Amino acid sequence: MRAVSVTGPGRFTVTDLPDPVPEPGEVLVDVISCGLCGTDMHILGGELPSVTYPLVPGHELTGRVVALGPGVTGPAVGTRVAVDPNLPCGACHYCRIGRGNLCENYTAVGVTRDGGFAELVAVPARCAHPLPDGLSDAAAGLVEPLSCAVHGLNRLPRRPGEHYLIYGAGTMGLMMAALVRHAGAASVSVTDPNQDRLAFAATLGIDATAPDAGAFGRPEGFEVVIDATGVVAAIEDGLGRVRRGGTFLQFGVADPHATVAVSPYAVYRDEIDIIGSMAVHHSFQPAIDLLASGLRLDALVSDVFAIDDFDKAVTAFRAGTGRKIHIAPGKGAVA
Repeated sequence: MRAVSVTGPGRFTVTDLPDPVPEPGEVLVDVISCGLCGTDMHILGGELPSVTYPLVPGHELTGRVVALGPGVTGPAVGTRVAVDPNLPCGACHYCRIGRGNLCENYTAVGVTRDGGFAELVAVPARCAHPLPDGLSDAAAGLVEPLSCAVHGLNRLPRRPGEHYLIYGAGTMGLMMAALVRHAGAASVSVTDPNQDRLAFAATLGIDATAPDAGAFGRPEGFEVVIDATGVVAAIEDGLGRVRRGGTFLQFGVADPHATVAVSPYAVYRDEIDIIGSMAVHHSFQPAIDLLASGLRLDALVSDVFAIDDFDKAVTAFRAGTGRKIHIAPGKGAVA
């Protein structure tokens, strides 16, 4: 099979690898598409200590079941599935208290074991979620990142009629904007220095967009502020725009060594809640159901590359052009 193999920090190749064979409890998936995201960039850059090379990355994947491992009864061969890549151990303290996304022995498809930037991938059968027939392949490829946004939404108080400010008009920021609007926000404002991203954000029905949050003219602040960038300057600015009694959600992934300045007195005086959201937690099936019920996000997919054009996809991602980039193994690049 053709696959992307990361052989070490900064080194990858598209090559032929042996077809994987599903082990007991696994299914073999013929990959339809797999999204490229920031985690993949960290893997390519050698920035994740949990990664052992060589590795086939890719964790935002959808495909069709083509074989069942020993002892597996479903999903049936031919079923189109989205794959939840997260593999909590089930035995550590956090798994035992129902917080599997904080697992002390966390592993994941495409992060600690071979993933979806390949024509075929073997995954645990329990992670393969059947998809409804009416869901497009583009939408199916967004299930995994949307499930992260659903978990972020679940971390919020979700009081209808509140005003939201979101930093970042990338895929994750726009998914969060769509979700909070769907959940009953009074208004959603999005800030991003990238004018092209703001122009696209405006087409999604977002109430206000601006390259600087000061342009929104809300001196009283916002009930909910969400950072979807991980950028220190954005986080510090956002913390200063939370209305008294409001909530700040750290949703974007920051550099592990980054620090921000925050006034503990302001947090005390204004009763500001500062919360985090990490990966997926009981939110994969709800993401599928949201997409199936009519949450339209297909337009977030701007580029689809053949697997042999993986280097071009990485270049486009790093340049910040387009929106969500998908790799389609075995298919020609789609403009």
